[in-house]
Amino acid sequence: MKTTWVMVGCVVAVALWAGHDRLLAGDTSMKKSESGPLWVYDSKAGGLVESAHVTLSEAEWKAKLPRDSYEIMRQHATERPFSCGRLKDRGEGTYTCKGCGLELFVSDSKFDSGTGWPSFFQPIHTNNVGTTTDYLIGYPRTEVHCKRCGSHLGHVFEDGPRPTGLRYCINGASMDFVPADADAVKEP
Repeated sequence: MKTTWVMVGCVVAVALWAGHDRLLAGDTSMKKSESGPLWVYDSKAGGLVESAHVTLSEAEWKAKLPRDSYEIMRQHATERPFSCGRLKDRGEGTYTCKGCGLELFVSDSKFDSGTGWPSFFQPIHTNNVGTTTDYLIGYPRTEVHCKRCGSHLGHVFEDGPRPTGLRYCINGASMDFVPADADAVKEP
């Protein structure tokens, strides 16, 4: 029994060594490539548009983001379940990256997973979110990050509803909610 635990400990240590220190240091190179053009979906344009990668120093990210958002998005922390206001968002709208404003999810894809984090069955477009494998808790998970700024958003799991069967489990502090009528022009 003791040998089994030693082997498990070694596997966890190797997994953590393989990426944990770089992720905690804010190294986003593991998540995105900044070479070549970046094409993202823009709902106002109704399709893909060319966009620049958003690259800030850690000091700039600290100044830009609230503390909880910074810890989640740049240091890969996770908010406590049922603690974020994004769970209560109602109505039609778009969820955007708190770091760079990129559109990530629409309210039509949000569902109550019962997990305590906002959950979506698909992103607004596959070009707007990226994924990578992380080993932060000792076994592989699929991390979700913003394609434009590389910020950590949450994780995606294969236990979601139809039609995709996916559950994008996203930290609420990593997103803003823009109601659909926010851009509506009011007539006198």
